[in-house]
Amino acid sequence: MALNSTLSVAVLSGKGGVGKTNVSLNLACALYQAGFKALLMDCDLGLANLDVLLGITPEGNLQNALLGEAALSDVLYPVEPEGFDVLPAASGVPELTEMSPDIRDLLLQRLEPVLGNYDYIFMDLGAGISETVQTFAAMAAARIVVITPEPTSLTDSYALIKVLHNRFGMRDFMVLVNQVASPREAQASFEKLDGACRHFLHLEPVLLGHVRNDNKLPEAVCRQQPLLRFAPGCPAARDLQSLAARLQRIRLGMADWLAARKILQTVPQ
Repeated sequence: MALNSTLSVAVLSGKGGVGKTNVSLNLACALYQAGFKALLMDCDLGLANLDVLLGITPEGNLQNALLGEAALSDVLYPVEPEGFDVLPAASGVPELTEMSPDIRDLLLQRLEPVLGNYDYIFMDLGAGISETVQTFAAMAAARIVVITPEPTSLTDSYALIKVLHNRFGMRDFMVLVNQVASPREAQASFEKLDGACRHFLHLEPVLLGHVRNDNKLPEAVCRQQPLLRFAPGCPAARDLQSLAARLQRIRLGMADWLAARKILQTVPQ
């Protein structure tokens, strides 16, 4: 799903509760604030929650577009004028949680005319290794695995990477360490996951960066606002802005994964 200069990014995690949806939302918000057009897709089919996080009530969703009840462009919800849209997903629709090849092909057919309008597309995936997660991860040009320092997050994320590597041959994974006390804790957590991937899978993920614990984040969630709008100067917001700047460099220079790896390794954390 790499369309011209559009960078599509799947944001995924091995377990729930690691802050993946907030990361997706605020990265899209940061890039919009930097002057780029961003689309945020709620790809947690059947258990959608982006609308709740934003305090919006969309009139349509991805299910309506897939069923032919509405055009995809009609179910896009503008979070900000001229450049930051959300594609809501349905909630409580179990038949969408396991994506069949027919639904996947139909989804791609409906998405293609729209996606080229954006500089960045963020696909907020459900946690775990479901068929839908794997399908969306394979569709994206880049993948960000969100982890926390918790041991269960590390083991589940390793399992996710292993499945995607074994099934699709994927070797290009960026890691974002969320909810950390310090850059040192983020580096230590990444090194544990990196060591397992190198030893058992013979692949080398790269560290995209980290986001610090910040009490402004739960306040933003309660206010149903992106953190970058609610408290743009707080530590976590500054971390997210730095991550967005790294994605800008990747989009401009990513001819392949080796180029992206070099970009990340030469930019200070």
